[in-house]
Amino acid sequence: MAYSDFKIEEIKIRFKIKIIEKSNLITSKPVVPSDWLKETLRRNSPLASAINTEKARSEFLIAPILSELKEICPYISLFSGTEFNVDPIQGLNGVCDFLVSQSREQLSIEAPVVLLVEAKKENLNLATPQCIAEMIAAQIFNQNQDNKIKKIYGVVTTGSVWRFLCLEGQTTTIDLTEIYINPLENLLGILTTIVEEDILEKGA
Repeated sequence: MAYSDFKIEEIKIRFKIKIIEKSNLITSKPVVPSDWLKETLRRNSPLASAINTEKARSEFLIAPILSELKEICPYISLFSGTEFNVDPIQGLNGVCDFLVSQSREQLSIEAPVVLLVEAKKENLNLATPQCIAEMIAAQIFNQNQDNKIKKIYGVVTTGSVWRFLCLEGQTTTIDLTEIYINPLENLLGILTTIVEEDILEKGA
């Protein structure tokens, strides 16, 4: 069993997770994108739409946005297509499409805070259980490493549409407000707020 095999009901029973649905989960301020990102997405968006595969959306839309996030927040590290095997016995193993860690260490994962999963067949609902399973794995990882991170965030995205989730304790909150790639300032604002949240709480 792996992250992608989970269903919502199985997650709720196995890990005693409570699911809450709400709107406007994250309050943030817009962040102005760089000229590089705006031009990159202007060029890449038609190509990603034309090819219309998970790999194309990942490379042409998601990766540039996360690269911009890394530029805005240089204290994080970014991983793509990395194995994240936390507890294979419970099925918490497999490859994460993208993972953001609250650490500058780029050679290994130290403090995961955001897990991103590309939506399968452009269906956010189908990708949501996998995302929650990866968030649970990140929570366990941080507990084992004594990382004082209260919240784990997750994202399922088609590249053009983004859905945010949050795991705190035994409760997973799913944001019913879908965020679109445009206006880009809003999306960057949410992503920046997520990775800055723990830093601000620690007073760093």
